[in-house]
Amino acid sequence: MKFTKIATPEQIEQKWILIDAEGKTFGRLITEVATRLRGKDKPYFTPNIDCGDYVVIINASKVKFNGAGKIANKEYHRHTGYFGGVISEKMTDLQSNNPEKLFKLATRGMLPKTNLGRAMLKKLKVYADAEHPHSAQLA
Repeated sequence: MKFTKIATPEQIEQKWILIDAEGKTFGRLITEVATRLRGKDKPYFTPNIDCGDYVVIINASKVKFNGAGKIANKEYHRHTGYFGGVISEKMTDLQSNNPEKLFKLATRGMLPKTNLGRAMLKKLKVYADAEHPHSAQLA
């Protein structure tokens, strides 16, 4: 009986991936990003080790959304910790004012809700336009 070899942290190689979001569908792009952050596209995927890549997304403000109802009606909620302290932000406002936060919130929902998931989310870098400071890592 053969088993898949379990990867150790020393064997993991993490690359930097640049994704241009201009003209791409938001949900499909986020699914691809979450898969790469988690490392599920690699043959040595191990669930308890962070084996994903670093992902840099540029032109986040130029992504497209399917369905007119979703972008108009979807809201992201957060709680301040006080009674009645729920703050809601519409998806349209987030896309125009802070697309980086929109991408992080959507990706966070697809990653594990553990310390490992939070570490994976830190490897996501999102920029509203084409300028980014990670050109040295991508080379």
